[in-house]
Amino acid sequence: MMKAAVYYGQGDIRIEEMPVPVAGPGELLMRVRASGICGSDVMHWYRAGRGPLVLGHEISGEVVEVGDGVKGYSPGDRISASHHVPCNACHYCMNGHHTVCDTLRTTNFHPGGFSEYLRLPAVNVERGVYRLPDEMGFEEATFIEPLACVYRGQRIAGMGIGKSVLVIGSGISGLLHIQLAHALGAAVVVATDVSDYRLSAALRLGADAAVPAGEDVAAAFKKMNGGRPADIVILTAGSGSAISQAFQAIDRGGTILFFAPAAKGVEVTLPVNQLFWRNEITLTSSYAANYEEHMKALQLIRQKKVDVSGMITHTLGLDRIAEGFRLVEEAQGSLKVIITP
Repeated sequence: MMKAAVYYGQGDIRIEEMPVPVAGPGELLMRVRASGICGSDVMHWYRAGRGPLVLGHEISGEVVEVGDGVKGYSPGDRISASHHVPCNACHYCMNGHHTVCDTLRTTNFHPGGFSEYLRLPAVNVERGVYRLPDEMGFEEATFIEPLACVYRGQRIAGMGIGKSVLVIGSGISGLLHIQLAHALGAAVVVATDVSDYRLSAALRLGADAAVPAGEDVAAAFKKMNGGRPADIVILTAGSGSAISQAFQAIDRGGTILFFAPAAKGVEVTLPVNQLFWRNEITLTSSYAANYEEHMKALQLIRQKKVDVSGMITHTLGLDRIAEGFRLVEEAQGSLKVIITP
């Protein structure tokens, strides 16, 4: 038997015992060593009605059992893995949209990262397992998946040398965006948030400036960018006011990346003429990441181009996961909370 944290609903996470999964043909059994709490794990409106379930998808650990037919893996191998993987053959995959593939939207591992062990199905083993370099710790490796998602978003948004960037929201996703933008050659990266704690973290982790969300963010950005608005605005916050700030802060020919979902029920008026007519502004979005983007994220962490260790504020055992969820929800005195089953 093993222990797992079972999510029943907001404020209701129970440590329960369940059988240790068995690796079938083509599968791996993994001992979970670290599992990050993602913002989506505490997005209760998204989880409503879906419990009981074991959450946790930002994982790292060790192979403990190798199923029949699996080659190239042995017990003791240190790995991370994708919970969603694409088919690589459908219309969407063939056109570069792997993360809207039907297969990706139905794949997962069992039971979830907030457990002592999990089973990686054959499709995940084939298309979404990543060996960890010896020098990469298990806690660092939990950032492979979220950084891969960030890398995909910035690639779609056209991040590159000399770009001026506004990151709206300085939670974990925002902090990863700040660091990656600089790593990809951005000239100016400005952060904003409602939390002084997160603004301080943004400055510590490489933002050129941090502006409280209650100020005139667009005007402040222009002062810091030689009078020009932003080439790229990245939305990691989903409030109506955050989206309005993005509309106000984008330059002609710029791109707004909708990286995070909007809060439930949020609707905004789209200023069509301001954004599109004569101004050639692009609104785009991204979701999840493919295999190549995970491998790119792994290398960025390995090369220390993104400082993930500096974002870890709490490491808790499985029995303290309710505390971890509370810390992430409150978003006051924590950045990354990692569970070590």
